[in-house]
Amino acid sequence: MGHQSVRLLEPQPRAPLQAPMRSAHTGPGARRVRNALRVLAVESETHVAKELVRDLWRHGYHAESVATGAQALQQYRNADLLLVDLDLPDLDGVELCRTIRAVCDVPIIVVTSRDSELDRVLSLRAGSDDYVPKPYSLAELIARIEAVMRRVLRQPVTVDEALTIGPLGIDPRAREICLDGRPIEVTRKEFDLLYLLASRPGSVVTREQIMAQVWRDSRSEPGRTIDTHVSSLRSKLGASSWIITARGVGFRLGHP
Repeated sequence: MGHQSVRLLEPQPRAPLQAPMRSAHTGPGARRVRNALRVLAVESETHVAKELVRDLWRHGYHAESVATGAQALQQYRNADLLLVDLDLPDLDGVELCRTIRAVCDVPIIVVTSRDSELDRVLSLRAGSDDYVPKPYSLAELIARIEAVMRRVLRQPVTVDEALTIGPLGIDPRAREICLDGRPIEVTRKEFDLLYLLASRPGSVVTREQIMAQVWRDSRSEPGRTIDTHVSSLRSKLGASSWIITARGVGFRLGHP
């Protein structure tokens, strides 16, 4: 079956995931589960999804699953972390990662039976935070989840100094961006990237510096993830001249 394109839905307010088999999670541990990390598994094989969700609940996660890319695009904003299989019936998992990453910074771990170097590279370049090949042990998967969330929950690169560059205002305390007095909706990583560039006016920030300070990852090779975020920021700011590319080096803040 050929993969069909799926239109990304408009962002919806975050709401708690609905727990499967609610009656099984009542009692002394219920409060811990309700306050736990919300995990959405995107897995087309019913028995695999059911076992994964069950194991995650047993380890204190608030988990549920969907079987298609279209369902994932409807529910991903209600999750704190996604586990994505690459083999979905309607949308390739790499394209799903790329589509979500373009508008949202929710952590994504690819969990799949495809274990070629190309699949790994494409998934990471599409914005996934980690890649776990099947078969895997539950202990390893939970360790990967914890490692990804430790990186996500670290303090952002910003400091408390508000910046104003012409009509552009950046307030790190409120984590708000305004252009000509109009608020601009950005993701967490987009905010941190723009603030980093704005805090060094006239200077080129290298791709390696961006990876280390925005993504907190000094080991990975800078890839398309940065370009995707830069492109999104240019679109939201209404002019490509706001972020200037220093070819082969990095980026600097420009002006409209």
